[in-house]
Amino acid sequence: MNRSRLCSLLAALMMAPLLHASQVTPLHDGWRIQSACKLSAGGETISRADYSPQGWITATIPSTVLAAQVAAGVFPDPYFGDNLRKLPGMTYPVGENFENLPMSPSSPYHCGWWYRDTVIAPAANAHGQQWLHFGGINYRADIWVNGHKVADSSQIAGAYRTYDLNVTPEWKPGQTNVIAVEVFAPTHKDLGINWVDWNPDPPDRDMGLWGAVKLISTGPVALRSPMVATHFHDGDLNEAELTVEAELQNTTDHPLPVTVSGGAAGAQFTQDLTLAPHATQAVLFTPQKFPQLTIHHPKLWWPRQMGTPHLEDLTMTVRAQGKVSDQKSIPFGIREITSELTAGGARLFRVNGKPILIRGGGWSQDMLLRRDPVRLRKQFQLVRALNLNTIRLEGKMESNDFFHLADKDGILVMAGWCCCDHWEHWKNWTPTDLQVATASLHSQMLRLRSHPSLLAWLNGSDNAPPANVETAYLNVEAETHWPNPVLSAASSQDTTVTGLNGVKMTGPYDYVEPSYWYVDERHGGDYGFNTETSPGPAIPSLASRKKFLPDPQAWPPSADWSLHYGGGGFKNLAALDNAMNAIYAKPTNLADYTRMAATMEYDSERAMFESYSGNKFVSTGVIQWMLNNAWPSMIWHLYDYNLDPDAGYYAVKKACEPLHIQYSYNNQGILVVNSTYHYVSGLTANVEVHDVHWNELYSATAKVDAASNSSQRVFTLPEKLFNGMTRIFLINLKLTDANGHVVSRNFYWVPYTLTTFAWDATDYTHTPAARYPDLRALTGLPQASVSSHAEIVRTAQGREIRLHLDNTSGHLAFQVRAEALTPSGDLIAPVIWSDDWIELMPGESRTLTASLPKDAPADTVVKLSGWNIASTTLTPAAGSDTAARK
Repeated sequence: MNRSRLCSLLAALMMAPLLHASQVTPLHDGWRIQSACKLSAGGETISRADYSPQGWITATIPSTVLAAQVAAGVFPDPYFGDNLRKLPGMTYPVGENFENLPMSPSSPYHCGWWYRDTVIAPAANAHGQQWLHFGGINYRADIWVNGHKVADSSQIAGAYRTYDLNVTPEWKPGQTNVIAVEVFAPTHKDLGINWVDWNPDPPDRDMGLWGAVKLISTGPVALRSPMVATHFHDGDLNEAELTVEAELQNTTDHPLPVTVSGGAAGAQFTQDLTLAPHATQAVLFTPQKFPQLTIHHPKLWWPRQMGTPHLEDLTMTVRAQGKVSDQKSIPFGIREITSELTAGGARLFRVNGKPILIRGGGWSQDMLLRRDPVRLRKQFQLVRALNLNTIRLEGKMESNDFFHLADKDGILVMAGWCCCDHWEHWKNWTPTDLQVATASLHSQMLRLRSHPSLLAWLNGSDNAPPANVETAYLNVEAETHWPNPVLSAASSQDTTVTGLNGVKMTGPYDYVEPSYWYVDERHGGDYGFNTETSPGPAIPSLASRKKFLPDPQAWPPSADWSLHYGGGGFKNLAALDNAMNAIYAKPTNLADYTRMAATMEYDSERAMFESYSGNKFVSTGVIQWMLNNAWPSMIWHLYDYNLDPDAGYYAVKKACEPLHIQYSYNNQGILVVNSTYHYVSGLTANVEVHDVHWNELYSATAKVDAASNSSQRVFTLPEKLFNGMTRIFLINLKLTDANGHVVSRNFYWVPYTLTTFAWDATDYTHTPAARYPDLRALTGLPQASVSSHAEIVRTAQGREIRLHLDNTSGHLAFQVRAEALTPSGDLIAPVIWSDDWIELMPGESRTLTASLPKDAPADTVVKLSGWNIASTTLTPAAGSDTAARK
């Protein structure tokens, strides 16, 4: 038995005599899995202690079947090259949505698969109850304990349901117990886990125990799903009314008097009640009945850039028969989220009464649903540095750790169901489908309602449910006292049940030029709330491509590249490639292609977020599709699967910085955007405009005071500037604070003639160009000379690279990129620079910094490249001002 598992079980055994306080034992290690098609024995035999699982695969839970096979070495890394397509069961066409197709009867995942674990159980208290908690089973299952079936596939059905099974009658305290679960994959007519057109589907359809499994011991009454909801009477936020709730379950066959007590934010409360036999009942503490739950001068939870995400503690205890029966403690935040429709019909969210412009990204779990706590923390590190305030989950119900990190870091979460499979095929639903859907919603409402990070729940994605389904969903949300706004869908809908939802899902999802976001008035432009949109392709770096392509430097790109495009309308990069050929140049090698692709991504990603920020609150929210990927991908990410931030990452990081200066393509305005909730005085905005030969065309300076959460125009470039012979305008912006420190800098390459869009040719992917702009002169910029040296210093946070750059020439250094790599050029990730893909003016010096991950090698090097500078690799010195060139 695993040593950590044994220690936890022994600890539980030692605690057993203590009253009836609940004990939780994670059942993480020691599992084995095997295909039911390879076995002759059934559950009654397999779940007995004398059964010998010969030839079974070892698994660590949570794990899908395929994830366990990959971890055991049965198959090579499915993310590398074409390994995924070589797996058994991968019979569906490339780019198709497998969730809508029948699984082949010859697939090894068409059979059931067994999961088996043995547990040495602690001795039980008198009246002690033993529960098996399953955090996620995909899709159906029969569950056996010690030779007895405790639940079958009519009861266990639904990828997003959680289960607490009372196994006390079958459990053997102080002895070896066996748990055996036969899992069945979802069919194409089930409410499964769907990857839409983001990436391929694994051949097992993520079947298995994808959520945590725990053994929980309680007294006769179990206490679950505690929560605190907040309400403020007025805008001064000096008094918060807290409502506390939890669910109680009486396991006895008689009425049972109980006492529930607890504490929240310093307030203590107690309530006596009697539970009916075998009843599950909510216990509620309201500020009307418990005045101590009106908290004076509370410390509030705020999202990032609004304030501090302060967390309080809630502890609740239920006593029965004079003893502690169960107890739960959770963190919570004192905060209230509301929403409303603006005069223009856009959904506007408020946190603690204050309006917030939602700027977020779509999140994806790993395609095999693998969990890695270290990787998860690194991803939140990337999100924090990105300056976004929201993550959107479309039908991917992340781990509890994910939501705790969102709470702690002040990242809002917009969650809801998925599109494009049986979840939205309502006309084909049976009564059982509706039952599974509402039970799934009930599980997720109870699981998520306590987290202050939850912004809203979406009952549909691309489409709103029909009236009967929407009503059923709303009833569940009311019954579970979901404390946050609910929307009917992520797209513009007007239902007979809830009316207008005030959001749009109009794309684009493929490449468009930067001016699109400012000039569009019918689709994805800067008005309203766009729940998913982006300029599409995002080509990973060479160092990252090495990790998933056997030929990462192939030109033209090899066939393996296309396996890492999207599905549906995103099976190629034609929109990007056509624009690149017309706007810049037709690339003749891979280095040129990836360099221009990165710059195009940077330019449009920045414009997307800046347009929405500059138009607040006509625009009320924008969600980048996507933030990350489920597997290595050439599209839809700001940092890639290998946690490498790309050009789009730094564009968004800049566009969403707390104090920001930006250019508007539609009216030649220069705006200052204050995303903080403080008045900032004494700012100075500066603009300089040059041509590609670095002749100055215009300059201006202005003093600025920025109101809280504001956007204001401080300059408009003169019309006559655009009436000459200049074909490309290089616009350099800088914003300094009252002490002269630079708080924002920005640089644009703006064509004389902007894109003419073919609006009538718009489809769900993007709006094509009828006439492209001309930026070809950028490919012939004079060579700039950049002097550079680097050092690695130790700080309180760890090792930090300091890269010193000095443009010693009279020419602009364009789109200069820094990378931290191993000496052999392999990826180190995540490495987040203070800025990247930057411009250096003639004679300008800058220092960029980046914290190195703990596992970065001591001989880390820095590679410097750009459009018109010589590529250089630096070996940083240890804390000195010199670096050796290689």
